[in-house]
Amino acid sequence: MSNPLRDLGAAGQAIWLDYLHRKILEDGELDRLIEDDGLRGMTSNPSIFEKAIGEGGAYDDRLKSLMALRDGSPGDLYERLAIPDIQAAADHLRPVYNATKGVDGYVSLEVSPYLAMDTAATVAEARRLWSAVGRPNVMIKVPGTTAGVPAIRTLISEGLNINVTLLFGIAAYLAVAEAHISGLEDRLAAGARIDAVHGVASFFVSRIDTAIDKEIDARATGGDAEALNALRGKVAVANAKIAYQLYLELVAGPRWKALAAAGASPQRLLWASTGTKDPKFSDVLYVASLIGPDTVNTMPPATMDAFRDHGVVTQSLTKDVAGAQRTLDEAARLGLDLDGVTKALVVDGVVLFAQAFDKLLGAVAAKRGEFLGDAQNRQGFSLPQDLQSAVDTTLERADSEGWPRRLWAADASFWTGHDEAQWLGWLAAGSGGAVDFAALDGLAAEVKAARYTHAVLMGMGGSSLAPDVLSLTFGPASGHPPLIVLDSTDPAQIARVEAGIDPARTLFIVSSKSGTTLEPDILHRYFFAIAEKALGAGKAGARFIAVTDPGSALERTALSQGFAHVFFGDPAIGGRYSALSNFGMVPAAILGLDVRRAFEFATTMVRACDASAPSSENPGVRLGIVIGEAAKAGRDKLTLITSTQIKAFGAWLEQLIAESTGKDGKGVIPVDGETPGDPKVYGADRLFAFLRIEGEDESEIDEPVRALEEAGHPVVRIVLRNPGMLAQEIFRWEVAIAVAGAVIGINPFDQPDVEASKVKARVLTDEYEKTGKLRLPEPSLSLGELRLFAEKGDTIAKDAGAPTLAAWIRAHFERAESGGYIGLLAYLDRNDADEQALEKIRMKLRDWRKRATVLGFGPRFQHSTGQAYKGGPAGGVFLQITAKPSGDLDVPGRRLSFGVVEAAQARGDLEVLAERGRRVLRLDLGADPKAGLGRLLEAIEVSIS
Repeated sequence: MSNPLRDLGAAGQAIWLDYLHRKILEDGELDRLIEDDGLRGMTSNPSIFEKAIGEGGAYDDRLKSLMALRDGSPGDLYERLAIPDIQAAADHLRPVYNATKGVDGYVSLEVSPYLAMDTAATVAEARRLWSAVGRPNVMIKVPGTTAGVPAIRTLISEGLNINVTLLFGIAAYLAVAEAHISGLEDRLAAGARIDAVHGVASFFVSRIDTAIDKEIDARATGGDAEALNALRGKVAVANAKIAYQLYLELVAGPRWKALAAAGASPQRLLWASTGTKDPKFSDVLYVASLIGPDTVNTMPPATMDAFRDHGVVTQSLTKDVAGAQRTLDEAARLGLDLDGVTKALVVDGVVLFAQAFDKLLGAVAAKRGEFLGDAQNRQGFSLPQDLQSAVDTTLERADSEGWPRRLWAADASFWTGHDEAQWLGWLAAGSGGAVDFAALDGLAAEVKAARYTHAVLMGMGGSSLAPDVLSLTFGPASGHPPLIVLDSTDPAQIARVEAGIDPARTLFIVSSKSGTTLEPDILHRYFFAIAEKALGAGKAGARFIAVTDPGSALERTALSQGFAHVFFGDPAIGGRYSALSNFGMVPAAILGLDVRRAFEFATTMVRACDASAPSSENPGVRLGIVIGEAAKAGRDKLTLITSTQIKAFGAWLEQLIAESTGKDGKGVIPVDGETPGDPKVYGADRLFAFLRIEGEDESEIDEPVRALEEAGHPVVRIVLRNPGMLAQEIFRWEVAIAVAGAVIGINPFDQPDVEASKVKARVLTDEYEKTGKLRLPEPSLSLGELRLFAEKGDTIAKDAGAPTLAAWIRAHFERAESGGYIGLLAYLDRNDADEQALEKIRMKLRDWRKRATVLGFGPRFQHSTGQAYKGGPAGGVFLQITAKPSGDLDVPGRRLSFGVVEAAQARGDLEVLAERGRRVLRLDLGADPKAGLGRLLEAIEVSIS
């Protein structure tokens, strides 16, 4: 029986299939199409892969086996699924390739559509895919965009077979035809063979009629209605016929004849998008109308079936060319802007290709998450409808704008267009790119062999908080010392650390990115002197390690004092993003933790948050959008609830969130440590994040969180299989907060208000070193041991109405308006008793005022949440709590004591808060902090009553 598809081949037109699925490779369908229908080639289609992977199970077993061998990002896994199919299809078509001497028998694989506007990236991607497939009968699909044209020339000159896609207009076709010819000429001039280089120019057809006919339908009610309607369904074919005439002119010209003499094959026109979209027209319109020699028609399966059934083969492509030109002239006369339409279709085509690729990669990401199970921490959201709608809208925008790709590409315009690109070293650090594993192994072995009784880390903020989480969550491995993190200038706290260690058997870690931070510097001076006294002159350095950025003052000090090691940070990683760099991993090695295992966990999340993971399936991006949209909606108090085993993690999250987002009057105030309460005590300014360990008995937390969800409060739930998987959360939250910054509209990598308090404190300490006196204000109200200090111009004495602690406290905290928050800033010894007393006080305040409460110990919080308190959302009402040190400690080499430094830091911080318009009151507890905190609690209880 006659087969119209085979007859097309006899007429000089090659039939390619616009479909690739492993099913037709395995069930013999592809071989039947080649044998029975004369199929000459295939093109891959992301939409087909997406449906096969996401909606069916055809690829499940293969994906599972790939992940069992090696997990990967969605993009990596997709390629590992797709490339074997491309290779198998190429092998099935190899006899066609051989029989036609390379004219046909091709399978096409596209470069990432995300690169359509990037020449260099397109070239690199095409080379990589060409090498990965490793078959001579593969064609790499490159879009015919302005950026794609020079890429085509380069790739042809290098001997790659290129299928140019997204061609609609005549001018664009001529540009890619020129690129093909020039590429061959370049290759020939370089002395390379050109007889094995092939290409096609894919001219998209039906989409032109869809766009033009839509315009006709919109205008077909006026005087030109009849003329316009006469053009429906004709412009695309006319356009293609004229393109073919230009092709014939090109191959008849002297340049092409010279190339042909050297063995070159022409860049054939390929008719793409040949499925009929309008049911009013024949379902084989774009096949029957475009039949001619040296052309290709790539058809979807339905169109192939239709033409096989009732197609008629005639040499239609060269018929009535004059009529085709009249059609185009008439379209121009009637104002149908074909040139504008074709240019717009290229732009739209790039977007549509990217969207299809997003869906494909999203399907892979979803399957990957499903197959990983609890090997990847789970995340879920319970959001009120208004917030959910805002999140959905932003997710759509994030997908269309490629937010994950922009993040990983260090595109500063994703944020504010300033210096953000300089601070993204933490992305590579997530997979271990910022550490030397062999050096960490050596350090761990050295520490264990030395049999240290303790390790003491001196640092602030990003240098201390991640080590503190590791120490409190995991403790030391067998044979390794416990790690004490000292991030305070309080004399009592320093003295307690000193009393608890044997300096001759202690390892000291001085951790500071800049090497100039005051607290690590003076703590280093103090403990170096102690170690030198215990070990002897010139021997203390062997007990010290520095973690700092290259070229810092600390590096110079470490070298001059003979430190045992200096481990370097990455200058492209800010302190709060440094947990997975040496600032976190050197302490981890000292504790004897399995650093490699930590990065195995972290890398699982890195892959999930990869540039190839669309926003809708990207756990870090999705969380960041929720946080950012919640903040924009007034839910800017992110309340952290953690289960017992990972309780310490909240302090690290506090810094990451507050210092990254709290600036320019915007941002998120993290609330860590509040005991969950009745839903009624929370306002509409809250977003809750509940992190827990799978199977951990936390009914005291689970039930209140469930009640919050039922009451309509937004809740994020994150479940970890075990505490070791905190490494995943470090990376997830780093991505999330970077993305939240983009949503809010700030630079998440600067901290413009942190330095302000340091400057104030430095002025006071410099003055003290000159005069021996610390300039501090007189109290506004003295109540025995207790003294209250109000800032100049504060009306609290009048507002209180009585000179009592209860009256002043009540007047002060009543300033916390709806949507505001209350902060307790304690410059005290951070011991268990003080923490418990302050936690009790903050819970009383929360339940009384129904406001979010935060608690920080100074100067620790200055390097953490202090940025948001000063630069973030207004509305904070702060009580600074100080006390007289029970004993003071001198700083070696300085005319300072730690007590003086702490007092100067407290005063400097208070002044900056006041300058920023924050309501702040200082309460000094005198020489007995325990009794003073008791009186404060009594005053609050009186205020409540």
